[in-house]
Amino acid sequence: MKKDIEIAHEAKLKPIGEVAELLGLECADLMLYGKYKAKVSIKLLDKLKNRPSGKLVLVTSMNPTPAGEGKTTTTVGLTQAMRKIGKNAVACIREPSLGPVFGVKGGAAGGGYSQVLPMEDINLYFTGDIPSVSAANNLLSSLIDNHIFQGNSLNIDPTKVVWRRVTDMNDRSLRRIFIGLGDSSGLAREDRFNITAASEVMAILCLSTSYHDLKEKLGKIVVAYTFFGQPVTASQLRAEGAMAALLRDAMNPNLVQTLEGGPAFIHGGPFANIAHGTNSIVSTMMALKLSDIVVTEAGFGADLGAEKFMDIVCPIAGFKPDAVVIVATVRAIKHHGGAADPTKEDLVALKKGCPNLRKQIENVMAFGVPAVVALNKFQSDTLAEIEYVLGECRRLGVEVALSEVHERGGDGGLELAKLVLDVSSKKNNYKPLYDLDLPIKEKIKSIACKIYGADDVDYTDESQHIISLFEQQGLRGLPICMSKTQKSLSDDPNLLGAPTGFKITVSNVKVSAGAGFIVAYCGKVLTMPGLPKKPAAEGIDIDDDGVITGLF
Repeated sequence: MKKDIEIAHEAKLKPIGEVAELLGLECADLMLYGKYKAKVSIKLLDKLKNRPSGKLVLVTSMNPTPAGEGKTTTTVGLTQAMRKIGKNAVACIREPSLGPVFGVKGGAAGGGYSQVLPMEDINLYFTGDIPSVSAANNLLSSLIDNHIFQGNSLNIDPTKVVWRRVTDMNDRSLRRIFIGLGDSSGLAREDRFNITAASEVMAILCLSTSYHDLKEKLGKIVVAYTFFGQPVTASQLRAEGAMAALLRDAMNPNLVQTLEGGPAFIHGGPFANIAHGTNSIVSTMMALKLSDIVVTEAGFGADLGAEKFMDIVCPIAGFKPDAVVIVATVRAIKHHGGAADPTKEDLVALKKGCPNLRKQIENVMAFGVPAVVALNKFQSDTLAEIEYVLGECRRLGVEVALSEVHERGGDGGLELAKLVLDVSSKKNNYKPLYDLDLPIKEKIKSIACKIYGADDVDYTDESQHIISLFEQQGLRGLPICMSKTQKSLSDDPNLLGAPTGFKITVSNVKVSAGAGFIVAYCGKVLTMPGLPKKPAAEGIDIDDDGVITGLF
């Protein structure tokens, strides 16, 4: 099997104008970024508003292994397969963060014969969206510190500044820093960095539907609290206009192509374990108006990305998913069954690990949306293992197809595509998990007990106090964005499978008033990841012809 990067280099890309024509787009709708990338003007949404929408398919997964289970590869491969059976299908996925690209797993643009191209550009700075988010975020930080320095008319308590600076790189040394030490006339205070994907600005970019909506959301960001305990917002610093200016081009969705020349939107990049984990609303809205089928993905397992898509994104955007694809792999199931080496045949571990897949299937069905399991095939899978998983899915009453899109592209996803089309025409009773008017604790408990399988929820004294304040401030009506490990259904990464008899502990709570949700932190979740002992960056290089190697 050729390496992913070699496959990408050998692909013959279409000029992006030809890809745009597949969606009925004209040159006037595009802002070109070279031959193979373009932004599509957000103004197009007004022209398309009276068109009927296509069907929406969400791709999620069971709890993944650290290597990932091929969710993006499946999203791209399923889109390619849909086009092979005559459907005008579009993939909508997130932009990769430089942190993971140079940290844990290298590139994040699909793989094998189910990639989005140009792969190197997408995995690096692409069209500059993520740097724009970083700049807007850090402009707000500068304005906060300047306001305090220039007299502090808003009475900001320097010890209660909750807005953090960001960078799009894994750097554990920035988790806790001190600023203002280099200028005797400045105010020294403690600060922290998040990775850009965890910035509320990233969430706002992905949840905004217009420039007016963008500015309104940015203005609502709570940046600090006064000496009297009152929240201070970005609008009080008159920051939202300049921040929106920095995000002007970033608001326009990015159009690229799959390895087979089909259209793909890549826009926005919030993580699902610390944010809501899906691509932008505007790119999905646009794709729905331009195509028959939109295949989008949500980060990590169904307990994280899919739950947030159903409970946060869909109500905001007015989406109603027609089907959900749950990606599973033999190796991930064996991992959750305690296998010492998931690449070796182990039917005992496979049987023990199946409850994790079963629980994620139940989680998807809890929202009333029909589901299909895509068993993503790896070379180490044995026939006996594959047959067992296929049989287990059928015993659970869920449609299942073996997916070979990594090795065969769209041809390897034809069975899956036909199943998804069939399932998407069935009765759909989509409904969010909880009523927004419920108390904050009840919404948290609903997610913890119904989705994670917890018995109850514990709260630290600090989180109890903050929730009480939020209730008093009238924030009860916001959805909950749970921040927890992606490795387990629980908040303990070591509890594999489908654990029972456990409690979730909420250690902290914060409001992302601009994005429009409350974040509940459970367990140890890092909003600034660190690099591993052997970073992926060590294997990335560029040759004398400017060709980048080692991104996978």
